[in-house]
Amino acid sequence: MSLKIQIPEKLAPFLTKKKRYKVAFGGRGGGKSFNYGDMLNHIVATQGIKVGCLREYQNSLDDSVYSLLEERVNIVGVPGFKILKNRIDHVNGGGYRFKGLARSIDAIKSLHGFKVFWLEEGQFISKGSLKILTPTLREAGSELWISANPMSQFDAFSQRFIEPFRHQLDRQGFYEDDLHYIVKVNYNDNPFFPEVLELERQNDYKTLSREEYNHIWLGEYNDSVDNAIIKAEWFDACVDAHEKLGFRPLGIRAAAYDPSDIGEDPSGYVFRHGSVIQNIGEFTKGDSNESCDWATGLALEDNIDQFTWDCDGLGAALNRQVNAAFDGKPHIRVTQFKGSTKVDFPKAVFKNVQKMNLDIQISEQKTNEEALKNKRAQYYERLQARVYNTYRAVINGDYVDPDDMISFCSSIELLPALRSELCKIPKKPNANGFFELYTKKDMKSKFKLPSPNLSDATMMSLRVLPRVINPALVRRPPVRKVIHFSSTLNRAYA
Repeated sequence: MSLKIQIPEKLAPFLTKKKRYKVAFGGRGGGKSFNYGDMLNHIVATQGIKVGCLREYQNSLDDSVYSLLEERVNIVGVPGFKILKNRIDHVNGGGYRFKGLARSIDAIKSLHGFKVFWLEEGQFISKGSLKILTPTLREAGSELWISANPMSQFDAFSQRFIEPFRHQLDRQGFYEDDLHYIVKVNYNDNPFFPEVLELERQNDYKTLSREEYNHIWLGEYNDSVDNAIIKAEWFDACVDAHEKLGFRPLGIRAAAYDPSDIGEDPSGYVFRHGSVIQNIGEFTKGDSNESCDWATGLALEDNIDQFTWDCDGLGAALNRQVNAAFDGKPHIRVTQFKGSTKVDFPKAVFKNVQKMNLDIQISEQKTNEEALKNKRAQYYERLQARVYNTYRAVINGDYVDPDDMISFCSSIELLPALRSELCKIPKKPNANGFFELYTKKDMKSKFKLPSPNLSDATMMSLRVLPRVINPALVRRPPVRKVIHFSSTLNRAYA
């Protein structure tokens, strides 16, 4: 049988190349689902294979791609299909079966002899389902097709099929090796993108936040949470802001290190030169001592003036090791950061980012100790202010002193990870009006968020305290006895 179908060029390798994993992800209007339907209808009709159509959540056949496949059979005019009550068969022995994974993952083990699994809405698959799914498809030459609109960087789908290949996907729009063909497909890659969706897209571009628009239409991660202190569009404006606005990295060379003490989350390291974040790293293997050696080694390579590390958890035991790393380098100031303790400069006037342009009398303003719950809240609020100031300068053209801004170098490999973390730091409601944040433990239990170690390191890098001079080390001038003369008495007296 000979059939002709029309598909976007980016999806052609799905029909021309043999790969174990074929993945298309992206935003609305990319045509992933109906193109998958056309391609699989073509394969079933010409090769007589069996396809298992899967979703993580499927309460009934209405939740499956059953109706979509039926519609594409009729529109394209593929002969030989029998549309039955709960399955679709073809006269050549091929066809489709439909299963949900979450409620009965073992049900897919009954799909013996199937050559293709199509996992629709792959962004919702759990780590457990994915672990069982892939070895179940064991026929020679079998393939797993996945279509998805990613939710978070930390979802099982993203961790398996996007993050390991992120650089190639960002650079060229696809990734390919012996096992994988992974491609990003958006509305602008779809030659059949309908006019009605174009009108909807234009309206969303005008009315939605950049974070929401980019997720819906461009297939970017949905990295925001309710009441987040930093919006995604603010962060995006900060990328290479020093180049956009023409200021150079000048001033302190500060490094901050956040040793992880929650589960398997990595440790974080951030280096900034003045207002420019130039280096970000994470340490995923080894214990806290190895992690500390890694962080102090990076700091020495970055030629720092100051090193700060978190001492609220296991970092408290690293004092001797940190000081030993910088022994013999008196120009490097070493400081501990305890975010749960009282604020720095408690009597100073608090300037909230949302009140900077308001005419507020000094007597009406709060002090830092009256406005901020603790030191962690204090420096996250300061980071929020810098990010927002940069957004104002880049997007609105407002003048802001570069010392009050922050810029993230686009060359930083872990910049997407920092973005994901920073845009998921929620403000915690406080009945007494303090600016307060959830603890790492609360974020993990309440919001299912990983420990924000890169974000915390970025926040801690902003803490610069006046250098305290030890009086014992100050060289005093010699004391000289002063002699006074009287012209009338013509004699000296002390």
